[in-house]
Amino acid sequence: MKKVFLLFLGYLFFNPFSAATAQTVLDQYILEGLENNLVLKEKNIELERSLLALKDAKSFFLPVLDFGASYTLASGGRTIGFPVGDLLNPVYSTLNQLTGTNSFPQLENVSEQLLPDNFYDARFRASMPLVNTDLIYQKQIREKQVLLSEYELKIYRANLIQDIKLAYFNFCTAYTAIEVIQSSKGLVEQNLRDNQSLMANGKGLPSSVLRAESEVENINALLIEAESRKRNAAHYVNFLLNRPIDTEVIFEEQQANLAELAELMGEDDLTGRPELLQIQTAESIQETAIKAGKNYWVPKVNTYADLGSQSFDWAFDQDSRYALWGLNLSVPVFQGGRNRNQIYRSELGLKSVQNQKDLLSDKLVLELQLTKNEVRTNQTALRSAEKKYESSAAYFRLVDRGFREGANSLIEFLDARNQLTQASLQKTINSYNLLKSMAQLERQLTTQTY
Repeated sequence: MKKVFLLFLGYLFFNPFSAATAQTVLDQYILEGLENNLVLKEKNIELERSLLALKDAKSFFLPVLDFGASYTLASGGRTIGFPVGDLLNPVYSTLNQLTGTNSFPQLENVSEQLLPDNFYDARFRASMPLVNTDLIYQKQIREKQVLLSEYELKIYRANLIQDIKLAYFNFCTAYTAIEVIQSSKGLVEQNLRDNQSLMANGKGLPSSVLRAESEVENINALLIEAESRKRNAAHYVNFLLNRPIDTEVIFEEQQANLAELAELMGEDDLTGRPELLQIQTAESIQETAIKAGKNYWVPKVNTYADLGSQSFDWAFDQDSRYALWGLNLSVPVFQGGRNRNQIYRSELGLKSVQNQKDLLSDKLVLELQLTKNEVRTNQTALRSAEKKYESSAAYFRLVDRGFREGANSLIEFLDARNQLTQASLQKTINSYNLLKSMAQLERQLTTQTY
């Protein structure tokens, strides 16, 4: 059993697949943001609404079954007369004379009202369109509107991923800056203690102590400012993740993947941008609307069938039951020019969308080039900051040793310490600036795979 347990641990720690699928803190935050972000949830609701609208459009091609019933009571109104007495009374009189009886009574003329009284009509009606181009084009438009909602969702997802990355990089910048400042704080505090000890032993000057105290306060001010930036950055990360604003944000050092960055810098294909696909879909919708408008003259044919019962006094028998089938035909002849106006309106909408597409295409190309230029600038700045940090660190080591041995002055020591602090901070800032510009480049090329 012990051997099996050790093999299992070895598999967990050394299995390359497990290592490849391990998620970083930033990846976990991105997934959490995609799951919890309120605006993204609203975009998903809009997509579901578009899918329901598409289902509605498809349902119009299916038969519809309705049940309807009516009951009427009537009194008065127009009547129709039946001269039954005038027609039959002479005949009945002759028959009575021939038979010598009164078997055939005299009849009164009858008058019946036209409105049905105590009459019901109940039926099931099935109807279905046979020819209706409006329904066909409406279904096509609904399908493309679903695509619009999907692209809108992808656009916001890409923006959210970029915002989470930028917010986390800002947090990491402030976190690392605090570490640098705290390290420098230890040096200046030690320098203050040394100067206070020298002055207490009669070997130091009050001005040196005052200068050391000033440097300590300066470091404290820098530390307070960095901590404020860190808190603000953490709050914004939590806001994007839709969790309590004071939730702890975990720091994890970030490094730019230079191989991935080189691949991104060589990519110029923007055809997969959801913004372009969205505007192309909007253009297709306008084209479909034009086709629908130009086919306004196509006749519309519907069929229907009724199965029901109608009679007086709620009678329900073989005579009251009925079946009925029919066709409806509708052909537009004249509608005051509304159809031509609709076609022209759709053509204007198409021109507007095409102008927006050209403008968007130029804008995306420009933004891509500007982002690449920013990446190159940040790469150069980072290389320069790294060299400056190496020089500053070597210079500080020499001055610190000389200051302890009395070969260098306090001013030289403070100057060297300031140079090292500024170089370290600048290296941190440039490192995360490169990561932020890389995140923006990923957004431009839409290469996120979450």
